[in-house]
Amino acid sequence: MKNKIYAVIMAGGGGTRFWPLGRKARPKQFLKVTGDDTLLGETISRILPIIPMEQIFIVTNVNQVHLVEEAVPEGFCKENILPEPAARNTAACIGYAAKEIIRRYGDGLMCILASDHHIGAPEAFRNTVLNALETAEETDALVTIGIRPTFPSTGYGYIQFDAADADADKAHKVKQFVEKPDLETAKAYIESGDFAWNSGMFFWRAGAIMREFDALLPDISGLLAQIYEAEDRRKALFDIYPTIPSISVDYGIMERAKNVMVLTGDFKWDDVGSFTAYADLNEQDAAGNTVVGKACLLDSKNNICVGNEERLLALIGVENLTVVDGGNAILVCPTERLQEVRAMVDKLSKEGFEEYV
Repeated sequence: MKNKIYAVIMAGGGGTRFWPLGRKARPKQFLKVTGDDTLLGETISRILPIIPMEQIFIVTNVNQVHLVEEAVPEGFCKENILPEPAARNTAACIGYAAKEIIRRYGDGLMCILASDHHIGAPEAFRNTVLNALETAEETDALVTIGIRPTFPSTGYGYIQFDAADADADKAHKVKQFVEKPDLETAKAYIESGDFAWNSGMFFWRAGAIMREFDALLPDISGLLAQIYEAEDRRKALFDIYPTIPSISVDYGIMERAKNVMVLTGDFKWDDVGSFTAYADLNEQDAAGNTVVGKACLLDSKNNICVGNEERLLALIGVENLTVVDGGNAILVCPTERLQEVRAMVDKLSKEGFEEYV
């Protein structure tokens, strides 16, 4: 490729869906869900074979910079950790990183990754990433990766693409992005053969995405320009960034841009969106229980137990529960209601239990 490649890892999430393990002080991306490394550490390791460490940027909340510094490999450039004074969604995060790359290097290809996803076939993933980057360079398009659906998920957004060309390695023109569907609609998407799960990974030139910001999100583009034109850029960042409109790059740009393409990936992918990921990514016993940490189960089946080495979890005669030991807080929840964990975090804050959030 003619252009240098820069990875941008978005690591500013709040971790509310993983309470009580994930807290404001240590969100999901800093947890060890699938092995000995944090999700952020795994993300870095996965991309390092094709993008040098000095070309990897991490955007995170200013209060999480110390957690990023703990998670990154030795020798990681601290200047490549970009602090956000406030969470302003993915458009601001990506625009911020693009402006920084342009300031330092003039331009370059950007590989936008989430810090908290699991990918089960790293080599296949890297091959798809390189294909996406080549497509972005050759066509100047905004490119994303869609995951070939393995079941009719109602928890993921979908991308519909032009499937006229059946070549799996070819990028397809995007027809539309659609929100999380109900089950019947998801089944129809699977049967049609021209829908993929929206992975939230993006590939483009820094100059190309900023051109789209200028056209489609001029308010955000203008505020970022003010920051980067200021004499005291850090002060401007802390003064101006919190005023940037909060909008996702999907809604603000990808759904409205003209030249958008998708490559379909066949590697195993999970956005680790709730504790069901523990069941998906770890082994189960003969009764369908997933156990991480210390736990003893009697006459129980299809439970998710996430404990630790300090305290034993004991379950008797229960089914389809998720039990999580978060140290000073324990979650007990029917697995089918895990989507309500975020509501519980809100309730804790409202009722004066902020210290547990």
